[in-house]
Order: sequence, then structure tokens, then C-alpha cells
Amino acid sequence: MTLDEARALDAADPLAAYRAQFALPEGVIYLDGNSLGALPKATPAALADVATRQWGDRLIRSWNEGWIDAPQRIGAKIAPLIGAAADEVIIGDTTSTHLFKALVAALRANPDRHTVLSEAGNFPTDLHIAEGAVACVPGARLKVVARADLAEALDEDTAVLLLTHVHYKTGERFDMTAWTARAHDAGALMLWDLSHSVGAVPIDLNGADADLAVGCTYKYLNGGPGAPAFIYVATRWQDRLASPLSGWMGHAAPFAFEDAYRPAPGMKRWLAGTPAMLSTAALETALDLWADIDQHAVAAKSARLFDILAAAGDALGLDCVSPRDPAQRGSHISFRHPHAHAITQALIAHGVIGDFRDPDILRLGLTPLYLSHEDVWCAGEMLKKIVETGEWQNPQYSERLAVT
Repeated sequence: MTLDEARALDAADPLAAYRAQFALPEGVIYLDGNSLGALPKATPAALADVATRQWGDRLIRSWNEGWIDAPQRIGAKIAPLIGAAADEVIIGDTTSTHLFKALVAALRANPDRHTVLSEAGNFPTDLHIAEGAVACVPGARLKVVARADLAEALDEDTAVLLLTHVHYKTGERFDMTAWTARAHDAGALMLWDLSHSVGAVPIDLNGADADLAVGCTYKYLNGGPGAPAFIYVATRWQDRLASPLSGWMGHAAPFAFEDAYRPAPGMKRWLAGTPAMLSTAALETALDLWADIDQHAVAAKSARLFDILAAAGDALGLDCVSPRDPAQRGSHISFRHPHAHAITQALIAHGVIGDFRDPDILRLGLTPLYLSHEDVWCAGEMLKKIVETGEWQNPQYSERLAVT
């Protein structure tokens, strides 16, 4: 693709207008929105309003003026993005916390089954949380196998199949409908981690007949660092599953101040502690951008952006480990290179911000709401320059920081 061709695509891009809704630093091409999304321009004013008016002026009265219902209200805004009903999603806590709740609840739902099955190489927190969850349920165990062995490993002892919809390194995407059906055929519940797919690819949890799902909101949804996560529980399970974290916000009548715990009906029972209203407000502001966005338009643009960078990688002979078929991947592209870390740092030094994943992955996020085709074309040209000239060999690019 030429620069003129990239600009022509931008001129015809139905999502191009959304770029103006984000605060993007001058001279930066941001290819790490799959890790931390860019700042929506409306967010600072929303945060200021929460701090100065809602907190500073209205004080505790704000709980009755919109705060107390925020987890359900914002969950309903996420629901269309994941193919769920408005009353099947709630926000709060972190992805890890929601994952723990869902796993323990799923294990307790069928005491005749004892195994949580997941994929080797899954995002580490999923496996770490699963280790902690099985330790809380007598007789439970975690079974981790290679992706190629998952279908065979599903058996009569599997209580829940835990899969990340889009792989955090390679971008490889599971067929949600097919794998949910496999889990159900084996008598297991299906739990999806949507952290790398929500806001990036079309999702239809109800269409796939999924049971449970969790996900973060600070990547493609641009909710801000550490923004509240979400949990989905299919309607058919809401009265049969109970959160193991029986906090007062999940109580049927929190302001009755009863000693004994009674879980609230529906999704409210998955709440635990008091909502963090500053980060909650930032998330709600970001989600308002998504109200009228066509998820299929997002996926189509993602595919075009991918092709631009894939062509640059092919010209350099880089090993692209992401699937070429857009139906089989998320919205980032990953290249394997023995010096991927140094190449990543060299790109960042030139204003092209991606990230590195051990041991040898250069990962570049493709966020269609604020990336242009020209941005990605220019990023590809910079990648070519850095690799072809060997600039990455500069010793300064070998320094490892705490976050890569």
C-alpha cells in the first residue's frame, strides 16, 4: 500500500470522525491501545465534575443522585458490545476479582465435578486466579493443557472451561460458539475472558449460549488505567450462582444492616464493596462514545489496518504469529523476533508506541476509533527503517523497565 492509498482509505472511513474525540499527543502514533486505551477528551471534565460538584458540593447526597446505581447502569451500556441483555452485566472490582468469583461459583454449582480446564499460555492472571480459586473449593483442581489438546481434555470431571477469547500475545481468537457448545456437550460451564476482544471484535455471548464472562474496560473501551471491570452471568444462572465474595453491596438490603448475608437478586449479587466513583465516572464517559458505533465497521477497519502492518512485516521477513484470517484473530498484530524488546524500544523512541511480551514478541495494537490508515502506514515505514538500518542495536534500547 502507498501513502496515497492509505489516505484514500481514511477519506472513506466511516469511523474517522471518532479520532477527534480522543486526546492524542502530537507526534505520537499510539499502537498500545490494546493495553491502555487513549484518553477520551470528555473524560477530564467528567472527572472534574465528580470531584468538585458531585463529591465536593453534593457530598454523600450523590449516592442517591446516581452513584448507587452506577454499576448496573454502566453494565447495561457494556451489554450491547458483548451480545448480552442489559440486566446480565454489572461493573465493579477488577477482572481478576470477577474471574475468581465466577470460577468459585461455577465450581460450587456442581460439586460432582472438580476441574477447571484452561489453556497453557493463557494470560497469566487467569491461571494465577484459577489456582487460587480451586484452592478455595475442596477437591477442585486446575488442569492446563496446550490449545491443541483442549477438546480432548474436556471430560466428565470438567466443571468449567476457562478461555480467553482473544490471546493476549498472538491475537488468535477462539470460535466462541463452537467452544461453548463443546463445553456444554461435556456437561461443563463456559467462562470467557473478553479483555482483548471487547471493543475490538463483534461478540455475541447470548448467541453463543455462553454461561459466564468477564473483561476489563481500560483497553479498547478506553475507560482509564485500572477502570472497573465487568462480569456477565446469563439470566438462566443468576438465581443459581452466588458470589463467594459476599460483600454488603451484593446484599439484598444493604441498608437494613443485617448480620446474616442474603444475596441480592440478579446481577447486583456480584457486587462486593463500595463502587470507586472517580474511575467509574471515567469509564461511563468513555462508554458513551460507543453508543452508536457499528461493531462490524470496527472489525472491518481493524482488518485493513492489520494488512498494512502485515505487509511491512513481510517485506522485512518478520515472523507474524497472528492469524492472517481476520475471523480468527483480535485487533492486534504480533511479530516474533529475537530482539523484539530492542525493536519495541526503538519504535517508542521514534514516537511509535507498541509493547513487548516475553520472550520475543513485538505487539502492535490496532484501535480503529482513533488510528488512521496513514498512522499505521507510517508506523510500518518506521518499523522498516529501524530493522533495515539496525538502529535497534543501540545499547540504550536494551534497557528493561518495570513495564514492557
